[in-house]
This record gives sequence, C-alpha cells and structure tokens, in this order.
Amino acid sequence: MSDFKHEKLFKFNWQFGLALILVFGIPRFLIVLQANATGNYNFTSIVFLLMWITPFVLLTKQGRRTIGMKKPENYNWLLYSFFMGIVLCAIVYLIGTWLYHSSIDNWFVYISNSYGSIPSEALTGNDRNSYFLIFAVIGMTFSPIGEELLYRGLIHRSLVPKFGNNKASILDSLAFAITHLAHFGIIYSLGNWSFHFIPALIWMFLIFLTGRLFFYCKLKTGSIYGAIIGHAGFNLAMTYFIFYQVL
Repeated sequence: MSDFKHEKLFKFNWQFGLALILVFGIPRFLIVLQANATGNYNFTSIVFLLMWITPFVLLTKQGRRTIGMKKPENYNWLLYSFFMGIVLCAIVYLIGTWLYHSSIDNWFVYISNSYGSIPSEALTGNDRNSYFLIFAVIGMTFSPIGEELLYRGLIHRSLVPKFGNNKASILDSLAFAITHLAHFGIIYSLGNWSFHFIPALIWMFLIFLTGRLFFYCKLKTGSIYGAIIGHAGFNLAMTYFIFYQVL
C-alpha cells in the first residue's frame, strides 16, 4: 500500500525531509521573530495548525501509521514520557536561572515576553491560575501536536532511508533546535535586535537534547503520541515556571 496520496509527487527521502524543514522552518522562523517585535503571536498558531493537517493532506492511512500515528505499544511509557518532559524542562529552567538569573539572557525570561498580553494586575490577583490554565492548554496542544507530527514524524521518516534511525533523529533534532533560535537567541529588546551568541548556543543545545528525548519517547511507546505527550509535559512545565517563577 502506498504511503502517499500522490506517490508520483512525494516519497520518503532526504530531499523531501529537507523540503519540509525549509517550507515550515523558514516561515515559522520569520513569523516568530516578527511576533517577538510586535507581540502578535496569532500567526504562529496557524503554522502549528498547518503542521497538524499536513500528514492528513499528504499521507494515506498507511503512511500515517508509518510515521507513528498509531496505537501506542506501551501505555506506561506515555506517562513516563509526560514526566520526563516535565523533568527536562525543570533542568532547562534551572540551568537558565543558574547562569543568567533574571536577565534577558535567561531563555525563559525572554520567552515570558510573549505573555505580555496578560494584564499585569491578573498576575498578582486570583486570575493568575485561570490565565495559567489557558496558556497551559494552548501550550500542550498546538506546538506539541504540530511539531511532533512534523519533526519526529514526517521529517524523521524521510531521513531514515539515507541516514538510519539514530542519525535521522540527530538531524531532525538539529533542525528543531535551529528553528527555536527564533524564540530565543536573536533578541528584540527596547526597539533593537541583537544576537546573544553563548546563551543562544546553550539554548539550542538544550532544545536539541529535548528533541532527542521526544524521539526516545516515541521509540519507547512505539507511537508518535509518546513524543507528543513528552512535548506536552515539557510545555506544561515551561508555562508553570514562567507564570509562577518568572512573571
């Protein structure tokens, strides 16, 4: 059975994987940079939604199973994946706080700027928990589903024929890390752009390791849903640290 709805146009190879990296990565990178300057992050959600639907547009049912969209083989590892995502996020937070305290070189401090639409009075009143829940639900759905279907799903599967499973994971995690440079590293502050090389390098390395963890979760569960759950745990913890430790 064919993996693609249009087999003559698409097939799993490194060229297709590279095309996906560029087609999604470049617009997403530019949109996030623009959002950091304007405070309007609506278009980033659209990018994640496009990542969601791409497997359904391009792949047959068999193709979706090929990238891991299937019933997990180990449900216990879904829970483990969730907590491993939380633990890794805590490590990322602690490293940033230890190295850079509350300065803008701390990745979570800079990323917290994207929460600027929240009224300041809400962060000191009883509404804090409500805003946390809203942002947590968004953070646990949009990017985990979209990014994992793309990076640990379509892109990874496209790289496997040439590079093998492990090297494909290294490459898709590297692409994943580079695109997150738009979230932190290229800094917009007080009307000016700057590149903070060492903090950016550390951040990208940590995100690379995060991508590798999500791949491990996929392997242990036998399903892309392990990666999605691990990513959701990471984003839940990140939202918690931003709301209750940073803001």
